[in-house]
Amino acid sequence: MNHPNIAILGAGTIGMSWAALFAATGRQVTVYDPSPETEDRVTTLVKNATETLAALGWQHAGDTSKLQFTNDPVAAVSDADFIQESVPERLEIKHGLYQQIEPHLKPEVIIGSSTSGLKLSEMQAGFHNPGRFILAHPFNPPHLIPLVELMDNEKTDAGVLQSAKDFYESIGKVCVRLNKEVPGHIANRLQAAIWRETIHLAMEGVASVEDIDKAAAYGPGLRWAAMGPNTLLHLGGGEGGIRSFCDHLGGPFQSWWDDLGSPRITPEVVDTLEDGVKASLENTSMQELAKRRDDLVLQYVLSGQTKKEKSPA
Repeated sequence: MNHPNIAILGAGTIGMSWAALFAATGRQVTVYDPSPETEDRVTTLVKNATETLAALGWQHAGDTSKLQFTNDPVAAVSDADFIQESVPERLEIKHGLYQQIEPHLKPEVIIGSSTSGLKLSEMQAGFHNPGRFILAHPFNPPHLIPLVELMDNEKTDAGVLQSAKDFYESIGKVCVRLNKEVPGHIANRLQAAIWRETIHLAMEGVASVEDIDKAAAYGPGLRWAAMGPNTLLHLGGGEGGIRSFCDHLGGPFQSWWDDLGSPRITPEVVDTLEDGVKASLENTSMQELAKRRDDLVLQYVLSGQTKKEKSPA
């Protein structure tokens, strides 16, 4: 089995989800987190994700016997073949952890950081030798959403990124590569751009928060789930493709870009968003909302793959 022993460093929302996925593939997973509630939270998430992971074809979905827990990061990594780091997004925390574990790592181990916004070069500064360390940012929840954004640089050992890519793809991930450092990577910047305009539209009174969300979810969001925006516009250009689209509609799009808003997240904005979301959801609980999201995403993910029983990758 490729990378049979996995260490999870940090068991927040992302780390727990990674643990559920890795355990479902049949790997032994050691989870490090200083919180005394870690084991209860992780095992609950693993059990709650059983149906989803089983639907994705993983034989060991919900198998909590694959999990071990420790509050000692050195114990977590000492036998690890692959490490998924998901500790809080603060450089001093990450650097302190890296310095603590580095003397105890296997020479061939790969460390992927789940960071959603920190730069690879910033994080590498926490290692004496960062050659086995890469950026490996998932999209939440990683046990369900396929995307992983990968990045290496001149300080990364040859072959590490490709080995990580092969591993992630073997467990159902879709990997994209960053060629240049940028805050927020790719997907979060796209998400930020859309969110910024939804705030602008709401604050300008163009539409309600509920209707703006509906417009995104039942219009372009459905198409974006099928293919990316550039491919969609290439299709929209007919036989002439994206060049034809730009020739005919580039002007209107440019005028819309010029009119896009640049709001700031002020108390007034937060109040407007909170009031709008709560009004649209009425009494829907967070658990119900998460299940609704996951059920719909699962249907899409399953529609795009061949359903078959998966043995450990």
